[in-house]
Amino acid sequence: MTLPPFQVFIDEHRDDVYRFLRASVGAHDADDCFQETFIAALRAYPRLRADSNLRGWLFTIAHRKALDSHRARGRRAVPMEYLPESVGEPLMNGGEPELWRAVGELPPKQRVAVLLRFAGDLAYREIGEATNTTEEAARRNVHEGLKKLREVWVG
Repeated sequence: MTLPPFQVFIDEHRDDVYRFLRASVGAHDADDCFQETFIAALRAYPRLRADSNLRGWLFTIAHRKALDSHRARGRRAVPMEYLPESVGEPLMNGGEPELWRAVGELPPKQRVAVLLRFAGDLAYREIGEATNTTEEAARRNVHEGLKKLREVWVG
């Protein structure tokens, strides 16, 4: 058994993937997610085994692209009529300065993991890659950092 040609694969699933993305991210972002889904699929397609669940694999990619789109929304610029007069420390604008100072006092691995998770909105896998650790170690560092913050912050 061999994989079908990629174009045949696209033709078979594109409408379903587009409907899924449109429902997941809305009409405005669906086109970009759709394109990114099939670009990622094209890159990985030659490495797939012939007995792979192609539809499930494609929808996993589409789901991840939808999640990326949702995360990116939080980082997009928000149009404002007037800009504020002053800009403080980047993480402290509109936030809790004492909390961010407490984050700064965490041990280095925990501090970086917490910042990447909550200021960078990275997934644990991405945190692991960024810190050259495993996903589980990244999850543990965030957990331990939050535990210490709760002790200090909540008292």
